[in-house]
Amino acid sequence: MIEKNFDIPFISNLALHEKQIQQNYRPIIAVHKWFARRPGTLFRGLLLSEFVEGSLKENFYKAHNLKGLNIADPFMGGGTPLIEANRLGCNIIGYDINPMSYWIVRQEIERLDLEAYRKAADELQDSLTREVGSFYKTVCLKCGSPNAHVKYFIWVKTLVCNECKGTFDLLPGYLLAMNRRHPKNVIFCSKCGELNEVEDHKNPGICQACGKALTIKGPAKRNRCACPYCGKINKYPDALNGPPQHRMVAIEYHCHECKSNHQGRFFKKPDREDLLKYEKASEQWKSLSPKFVPDDEIPPGDETDRLHRWGYRRYREMFNERQLLGLELSCRIISGFPDDRVRNALATNLSDLLRYQNMLCRYDTMALKSLDIFSVHGFPVGLVQCESNLLGIPNGSRGTNVGSGGWSNIVLKYVRAKEYCEKPYEIKHQSGRKVQVAIKGEWIGESKGTIDGTESRGVNLYCCSSTFSNLPTASLDAVLTDPPYYANVQYAELMDFCYTWLRRLATDSNGVFNKSSTRDENELTGNITMDRGLSHFTEGLSQVFVKMARALKPGAPLAFTYHHNKIEAYLPVAVAILDSGLTCSASLPCPGEMGASIHINGTGSSVIDTIFVCRLTGTVPRRTIVSTSEEIAGLVRHDLELIRAGKVKPTRGDIRCIAFGHLVRLAIWYLRKEWDIALSASDKMVRVERAIDNLGGWSGVENHLSDELLKVPCYQMPLAREMQENYGGEEDEISF
Repeated sequence: MIEKNFDIPFISNLALHEKQIQQNYRPIIAVHKWFARRPGTLFRGLLLSEFVEGSLKENFYKAHNLKGLNIADPFMGGGTPLIEANRLGCNIIGYDINPMSYWIVRQEIERLDLEAYRKAADELQDSLTREVGSFYKTVCLKCGSPNAHVKYFIWVKTLVCNECKGTFDLLPGYLLAMNRRHPKNVIFCSKCGELNEVEDHKNPGICQACGKALTIKGPAKRNRCACPYCGKINKYPDALNGPPQHRMVAIEYHCHECKSNHQGRFFKKPDREDLLKYEKASEQWKSLSPKFVPDDEIPPGDETDRLHRWGYRRYREMFNERQLLGLELSCRIISGFPDDRVRNALATNLSDLLRYQNMLCRYDTMALKSLDIFSVHGFPVGLVQCESNLLGIPNGSRGTNVGSGGWSNIVLKYVRAKEYCEKPYEIKHQSGRKVQVAIKGEWIGESKGTIDGTESRGVNLYCCSSTFSNLPTASLDAVLTDPPYYANVQYAELMDFCYTWLRRLATDSNGVFNKSSTRDENELTGNITMDRGLSHFTEGLSQVFVKMARALKPGAPLAFTYHHNKIEAYLPVAVAILDSGLTCSASLPCPGEMGASIHINGTGSSVIDTIFVCRLTGTVPRRTIVSTSEEIAGLVRHDLELIRAGKVKPTRGDIRCIAFGHLVRLAIWYLRKEWDIALSASDKMVRVERAIDNLGGWSGVENHLSDELLKVPCYQMPLAREMQENYGGEEDEISF
């Protein structure tokens, strides 16, 4: 059982490593972007802990076949729990109200003729190279080769002065590249626009081209910028002026001819030929009658309102004309392939490619790469944007690419993802080295040819709310999920950006693309625009948990990951568990996020999830049933020892979330016998809140953890490693 067999230090260490670079551990996630994917190692650990006897550490690197077990996920999202269950031989049942979620999981699991896919992908890239390849070439400043590949075009937003009608740049700063991954700092000249490479960005000197003093600080800040011609202070954004206009100001390129004799990156100010190539691409775009570029309006929303403030009204306005040309031509080529699975795979590739082929991408001045549109789980509109090479730049025979965001990048990742499905592996860390361990006998998919014929597994995916599920009573061996975190990410608003393109290109007999949007009034996230508050979230979550609890076999687990910075967001979780008649038998800590993620690094957010394990009947360790804040603090200390043994360095936010897990678990324990399911959602949340307060709440637990809080950092930074420690011990139990 999970409560006894789950090895917190072992899985924490694996999960921590996986979240640093998840595609190396679970290449399957590269099929398509989805948000906040939990570590696959975590769910593999949960499944093996529940269904395989013996040491989890030993079982983890062995092949298993749990044929006949039925595992469901009512919020499948990117599909991690289902993929891990499918890989172990289980029959899987998944629900998600978002069509993009359904499609992504479908494509992750669906079998694909890799040779046919590779051939089609090569044809696509060859055709695009003939059509638009010249638009991504530039002249190398070092050797004069006209065949240097553009990695990134850098654009700045421009504004027309309200006073003198002159057009000027909205540059927040003149630093293009820092000297972390390039020998020197690269700075724009504020007068002539030339790029200067300097040793010290604090004392940059003068422009080598015009003699103007170089500066780092730009004129645009706090939504205001002075016109350089008349001095008028102009405000931005101004939605009445329509979508923003841009000017190309820099290029990062790659020259195969002279790279071996060149240190660092290649940068240049666009020359006349570079600008003419863009104009030619624009003319070619305007000569087309688009068949696949969406003309959909961007509807109001918590995230999309940000786009409206910048004047964006249609999704197509978020791309420049060279991008629109390349994407339209890509769609036309893809639509011509006769094989449905190959065509749908390439359509999925194009949908994922959109993340980098738009004018909301930014250029990371430290990492020197493009940041995709969803890098902060929203629609951030910056002043400096990055256009990636549509084709990508293969790096010779090394099987890698130079730069990111092109077709060659997407195809390579997809091939590796599908190869992983056929031959999955795990990563073992030995003496500071990563060792890839093949797990022979496991595979991901619906069917696989074997010596004895064809082996099949049940795969049932539904694009609907799991509140409409009709699973037979006592038919499930486990429910594993990662439910929505109330108002954290507006999945539907973001995924519409891809969906508006994908639905015009992909085909599905289940009618998943019949809707014009992925948005749904029954989606379980808080949303001000759609008037969905905490009560809506609570009622929906409760309906789902009640359905799943009825479908569970006696004593089977419903286990899910959760964390939030505020205890209020846990109240719906507690209500849902109590309404379903389940008891929370364990709350286990495990890393679920990456501390270096852009939306987490440098914040007080937690990377530690609580794994809530719930059952209708079972036992709990007596030592975990406590009633005072001091005793709860003792449980938190014990958990901290375990995750530190897994070489995780917790922050204050992590400690807070671990405490929240215990407070919620115990509130459920003390409320379960007299719970009134007939109360309103708001009244139920009040009852849970009072129970948490009676346990001392976070403030009470915090008072007994002052020494722990003093020795840990306040904010998330890239996580460090510590030595492994031992843990264990027998405990008496309480039945429920």
